[in-house]
Amino acid sequence: MKIQFSYPIWGSEHLTLETFFQKLKDAGYQAVEMGVPSDKSDIDKLQNLLKEYDLKLIAQQCIHTPLDAEAYMKAMEDYLYHLASFQPVLINSHTGRDYYSFEENCRLFALCEDVEKKSGIPILHETHRGRALFSTNSTKNFLDQFPALRLTADFSHWCCVSESLLKEQQDFMNLAMQRAGYIHARVGNEQSPQVNHPAAPENKEAVNAHVNWWMNILSNAKNRGEKEFWICTEFGPSPYLPTLPFTNQPVASQLEVNLFIKELIVSSWADKDKSSNY
Repeated sequence: MKIQFSYPIWGSEHLTLETFFQKLKDAGYQAVEMGVPSDKSDIDKLQNLLKEYDLKLIAQQCIHTPLDAEAYMKAMEDYLYHLASFQPVLINSHTGRDYYSFEENCRLFALCEDVEKKSGIPILHETHRGRALFSTNSTKNFLDQFPALRLTADFSHWCCVSESLLKEQQDFMNLAMQRAGYIHARVGNEQSPQVNHPAAPENKEAVNAHVNWWMNILSNAKNRGEKEFWICTEFGPSPYLPTLPFTNQPVASQLEVNLFIKELIVSSWADKDKSSNY
Protein backbone atom coordinates (compact mmCIF):
# COMPACT_ATOMS: atom_id res chain seq x y z
CA MET A 1 0.00 0.00 0.00
CA LYS A 2 1.36 3.40 -1.01
CA ILE A 3 1.25 6.36 1.36
CA GLN A 4 0.46 9.68 -0.28
CA PHE A 5 1.10 12.96 1.53
CA SER A 6 -0.74 16.25 1.49
CA TYR A 7 0.26 19.56 3.04
CA PRO A 8 -2.15 22.20 4.38
CA ILE A 9 -2.27 25.72 3.01
CA TRP A 10 -2.86 26.72 6.64
CA GLY A 11 0.16 28.76 7.64
CA SER A 12 1.18 29.58 4.06
CA GLU A 13 -1.67 31.86 3.05
CA HIS A 14 0.79 34.74 2.75
CA LEU A 15 2.55 33.01 -0.16
CA THR A 16 1.45 33.07 -3.77
CA LEU A 17 0.00 29.76 -4.91
CA GLU A 18 2.91 29.38 -7.32
CA THR A 19 5.47 29.75 -4.52
CA PHE A 20 3.49 27.50 -2.17
CA PHE A 21 2.95 24.75 -4.74
CA GLN A 22 6.63 24.78 -5.69
CA LYS A 23 7.51 24.40 -2.01
CA LEU A 24 5.26 21.34 -1.81
CA LYS A 25 6.78 19.76 -4.91
CA ASP A 26 10.30 20.37 -3.62
CA ALA A 27 9.38 18.73 -0.30
CA GLY A 28 7.93 15.63 -1.98
CA TYR A 29 4.21 16.15 -1.42
CA GLN A 30 1.53 14.85 -3.75
CA ALA A 31 -1.41 17.09 -2.77
CA VAL A 32 -2.49 20.29 -1.11
CA GLU A 33 -5.27 20.48 1.48
CA MET A 34 -7.26 23.70 1.23
CA GLY A 35 -10.62 25.30 0.71
CA VAL A 36 -11.44 26.52 -2.79
CA PRO A 37 -12.39 29.97 -4.11
CA SER A 38 -15.75 31.03 -5.48
CA ASP A 39 -14.58 33.65 -7.99
CA LYS A 40 -14.26 32.17 -11.49
CA SER A 41 -10.88 33.72 -12.23
CA ASP A 42 -9.51 32.34 -8.95
CA ILE A 43 -11.07 28.95 -9.69
CA ASP A 44 -9.44 28.84 -13.12
CA LYS A 45 -6.08 29.84 -11.65
CA LEU A 46 -6.23 27.15 -8.97
CA GLN A 47 -7.20 24.43 -11.42
CA ASN A 48 -4.47 25.44 -13.87
CA LEU A 49 -1.80 25.55 -11.16
CA LEU A 50 -2.79 22.14 -9.78
CA LYS A 51 -2.23 20.73 -13.27
CA GLU A 52 0.99 22.68 -13.82
CA TYR A 53 2.54 21.47 -10.55
CA ASP A 54 0.99 17.99 -10.80
CA LEU A 55 -0.68 18.26 -7.38
CA LYS A 56 -3.92 16.70 -6.28
CA LEU A 57 -6.49 18.48 -4.13
CA ILE A 58 -7.77 17.50 -0.72
CA ALA A 59 -10.72 19.87 -0.32
CA GLN A 60 -11.54 21.23 3.12
CA GLN A 61 -15.01 22.15 4.33
CA CYS A 62 -14.75 24.46 7.31
CA ILE A 63 -17.42 27.06 8.04
CA HIS A 64 -16.19 29.53 10.64
CA THR A 65 -19.15 31.92 10.65
CA PRO A 66 -21.40 31.39 13.70
CA LEU A 67 -24.70 30.07 12.40
CA ASP A 68 -27.69 28.25 13.80
CA ALA A 69 -28.02 24.63 12.71
CA GLU A 70 -30.46 25.34 9.85
CA ALA A 71 -28.35 28.12 8.33
CA TYR A 72 -25.20 26.03 8.82
CA MET A 73 -26.80 23.11 7.00
CA LYS A 74 -27.65 25.21 3.96
CA ALA A 75 -24.21 26.83 3.85
CA MET A 76 -22.48 23.46 4.20
CA GLU A 77 -24.59 21.85 1.47
CA ASP A 78 -23.79 24.61 -1.01
CA TYR A 79 -20.08 24.53 -0.21
CA LEU A 80 -19.81 20.74 -0.32
CA TYR A 81 -21.21 20.66 -3.84
CA HIS A 82 -18.84 23.48 -4.80
CA LEU A 83 -15.89 21.51 -3.42
CA ALA A 84 -17.06 18.33 -5.15
CA SER A 85 -17.11 20.14 -8.51
CA PHE A 86 -13.29 20.29 -8.31
CA GLN A 87 -13.14 16.47 -8.26
CA PRO A 88 -10.82 16.33 -5.25
CA VAL A 89 -9.33 13.12 -3.89
CA LEU A 90 -11.64 13.58 -0.91
CA ILE A 91 -13.36 16.24 1.15
CA ASN A 92 -12.21 16.71 4.72
CA SER A 93 -15.19 18.12 6.61
CA HIS A 94 -15.25 20.03 9.88
CA THR A 95 -18.79 18.84 10.45
CA GLY A 96 -21.22 20.43 12.90
CA ARG A 97 -20.71 22.15 16.21
CA ASP A 98 -20.15 20.81 19.70
CA TYR A 99 -23.10 22.88 20.94
CA TYR A 100 -25.61 21.64 18.35
CA SER A 101 -27.93 18.94 19.59
CA PHE A 102 -27.29 15.32 18.66
CA GLU A 103 -30.29 15.43 16.33
CA GLU A 104 -29.06 18.60 14.61
CA ASN A 105 -25.62 17.14 14.02
CA CYS A 106 -27.18 13.91 12.78
CA ARG A 107 -28.97 15.89 10.09
CA LEU A 108 -25.61 17.27 8.99
CA PHE A 109 -24.01 13.83 8.76
CA ALA A 110 -27.03 12.56 6.83
CA LEU A 111 -26.65 15.49 4.41
CA CYS A 112 -22.98 14.63 3.91
CA GLU A 113 -23.88 11.03 3.11
CA ASP A 114 -26.35 12.29 0.50
CA VAL A 115 -23.81 14.67 -1.08
CA GLU A 116 -21.19 11.90 -1.14
CA LYS A 117 -23.61 9.53 -2.85
CA LYS A 118 -24.68 12.09 -5.47
CA SER A 119 -21.23 13.53 -6.17
CA GLY A 120 -19.13 10.39 -5.90
CA ILE A 121 -16.55 12.27 -3.80
CA PRO A 122 -15.63 10.71 -0.42
CA ILE A 123 -16.44 12.95 2.55
CA LEU A 124 -14.52 12.26 5.75
CA HIS A 125 -15.20 13.96 9.05
CA GLU A 126 -12.44 15.42 11.17
CA THR A 127 -12.12 14.66 14.88
CA HIS A 128 -11.73 18.26 15.97
CA ARG A 129 -12.48 20.44 18.98
CA GLY A 130 -15.59 22.57 18.59
CA ARG A 131 -17.10 20.22 15.99
CA ALA A 132 -19.58 17.37 16.32
CA LEU A 133 -16.70 14.91 16.76
CA PHE A 134 -14.94 16.92 19.46
CA SER A 135 -14.60 14.02 21.92
CA THR A 136 -14.41 10.27 21.95
CA ASN A 137 -17.82 9.89 23.58
CA SER A 138 -19.61 12.19 21.16
CA THR A 139 -17.91 10.44 18.22
CA LYS A 140 -18.98 6.99 19.37
CA ASN A 141 -22.62 8.05 19.28
CA PHE A 142 -22.30 9.19 15.67
CA LEU A 143 -20.31 6.12 14.60
CA ASP A 144 -23.09 3.96 16.03
CA GLN A 145 -25.76 6.03 14.27
CA PHE A 146 -23.99 6.13 10.88
CA PRO A 147 -22.26 2.81 10.03
CA ALA A 148 -20.69 4.27 6.87
CA LEU A 149 -19.26 7.37 8.57
CA ARG A 150 -15.51 7.65 8.08
CA LEU A 151 -13.09 9.74 10.08
CA THR A 152 -10.25 12.08 9.41
CA ALA A 153 -8.16 10.98 12.37
CA ASP A 154 -6.78 13.98 14.19
CA PHE A 155 -6.51 12.38 17.61
CA SER A 156 -4.45 15.28 18.97
CA HIS A 157 -7.74 17.05 19.68
CA TRP A 158 -9.12 14.15 21.72
CA CYS A 159 -5.94 14.10 23.80
CA CYS A 160 -6.38 17.77 24.58
CA VAL A 161 -10.12 17.47 25.32
CA SER A 162 -9.70 14.46 27.62
CA GLU A 163 -6.39 15.61 29.15
CA SER A 164 -4.96 12.18 28.43
CA LEU A 165 -3.24 10.05 25.83
CA LEU A 166 -6.45 7.98 25.72
CA LYS A 167 -4.88 4.94 27.38
CA GLU A 168 -8.13 4.08 29.18
CA GLN A 169 -10.16 4.14 25.97
CA GLN A 170 -8.44 1.45 23.94
CA ASP A 171 -11.64 -0.35 22.90
CA PHE A 172 -13.06 2.82 21.42
CA MET A 173 -9.75 3.79 19.84
CA ASN A 174 -9.71 0.43 18.06
CA LEU A 175 -13.11 1.29 16.60
CA ALA A 176 -12.01 4.81 15.63
CA MET A 177 -8.89 3.47 13.91
CA GLN A 178 -11.04 1.04 11.93
CA ARG A 179 -13.26 3.88 10.75
CA ALA A 180 -10.41 6.26 9.84
CA GLY A 181 -9.85 6.87 6.13
CA TYR A 182 -7.52 9.87 6.27
CA ILE A 183 -5.00 11.09 8.82
CA HIS A 184 -4.11 14.54 10.04
CA ALA A 185 -0.65 13.77 11.38
CA ARG A 186 -0.16 16.22 14.20
CA VAL A 187 0.96 15.25 17.70
CA GLY A 188 -0.83 16.67 20.70
CA ASN A 189 -0.63 15.91 24.40
CA GLU A 190 -2.72 16.20 27.53
CA GLN A 191 -2.69 20.01 27.46
CA SER A 192 -2.28 21.05 23.84
CA PRO A 193 -3.31 19.98 20.33
CA GLN A 194 0.29 20.49 19.18
CA VAL A 195 3.58 19.77 20.90
CA ASN A 196 6.44 22.23 20.51
CA HIS A 197 8.55 19.89 18.37
CA PRO A 198 8.01 16.15 17.75
CA ALA A 199 11.76 15.50 17.91
CA ALA A 200 12.10 16.90 21.43
CA PRO A 201 12.71 14.16 24.04
CA GLU A 202 10.00 15.52 26.36
CA ASN A 203 7.42 14.65 23.69
CA LYS A 204 8.51 11.05 23.16
CA GLU A 205 5.50 9.46 24.88
CA ALA A 206 2.98 11.55 22.95
CA VAL A 207 4.79 11.00 19.65
CA ASN A 208 4.92 7.24 20.20
CA ALA A 209 1.20 7.14 21.03
CA HIS A 210 0.25 9.00 17.85
CA VAL A 211 2.61 7.02 15.62
CA ASN A 212 1.16 3.77 16.99
CA TRP A 213 -2.35 4.99 16.18
CA TRP A 214 -1.32 5.98 12.67
CA MET A 215 0.41 2.66 12.03
CA ASN A 216 -2.69 0.78 13.17
CA ILE A 217 -4.85 2.87 10.82
CA LEU A 218 -2.50 2.07 7.94
CA SER A 219 -2.50 -1.63 8.80
CA ASN A 220 -6.29 -1.66 8.86
CA ALA A 221 -6.41 0.01 5.46
CA LYS A 222 -3.91 -2.44 4.01
CA ASN A 223 -5.90 -5.36 5.38
CA ARG A 224 -9.00 -3.93 3.67
CA GLY A 225 -7.11 -4.13 0.40
CA GLU A 226 -6.61 -0.41 -0.11
CA LYS A 227 -3.86 0.47 -2.58
CA GLU A 228 -3.09 3.95 -1.27
CA PHE A 229 -3.71 6.00 1.85
CA TRP A 230 -3.59 9.75 2.24
CA ILE A 231 -1.95 11.54 5.16
CA CYS A 232 -1.74 15.27 5.79
CA THR A 233 1.23 16.39 7.86
CA GLU A 234 -0.70 19.01 9.77
CA PHE A 235 1.51 20.72 12.30
CA GLY A 236 0.21 24.26 12.11
CA PRO A 237 1.49 27.81 12.54
CA SER A 238 1.07 30.02 15.59
CA PRO A 239 -0.98 29.86 17.78
CA TYR A 240 -0.93 26.06 17.37
CA LEU A 241 2.83 26.31 17.11
CA PRO A 242 4.03 27.60 20.50
CA THR A 243 5.77 30.96 20.58
CA LEU A 244 8.18 32.73 22.90
CA PRO A 245 6.69 35.32 25.26
CA PHE A 246 6.84 39.02 24.36
CA THR A 247 8.46 38.43 20.95
CA ASN A 248 5.79 35.99 19.69
CA GLN A 249 8.54 34.17 17.78
CA PRO A 250 7.70 30.54 16.88
CA VAL A 251 9.79 27.97 18.73
CA ALA A 252 10.17 25.88 15.57
CA SER A 253 9.61 25.97 11.82
CA GLN A 254 6.23 24.69 10.65
CA LEU A 255 7.75 23.15 7.53
CA GLU A 256 10.59 21.60 9.53
CA VAL A 257 8.31 19.80 11.96
CA ASN A 258 6.01 18.63 9.16
CA LEU A 259 8.94 17.21 7.21
CA PHE A 260 10.18 15.52 10.39
CA ILE A 261 6.83 13.84 10.98
CA LYS A 262 6.56 12.89 7.30
CA GLU A 263 9.87 11.04 7.42
CA LEU A 264 8.97 9.44 10.74
CA ILE A 265 5.75 8.07 9.23
CA VAL A 266 7.59 6.75 6.17
CA SER A 267 10.24 4.98 8.25
CA SER A 268 7.74 3.67 10.82
CA TRP A 269 5.48 2.24 8.12
CA ALA A 270 8.43 0.67 6.30
CA ASP A 271 9.44 -1.09 9.52
CA LYS A 272 5.90 -2.20 10.33
CA ASP A 273 5.10 -3.28 6.78
CA LYS A 274 8.35 -5.25 6.58
CA SER A 275 7.69 -7.04 9.87
CA SER A 276 4.09 -7.84 8.93
CA ASN A 277 5.22 -9.41 5.64
CA TYR A 278 8.15 -11.31 7.10
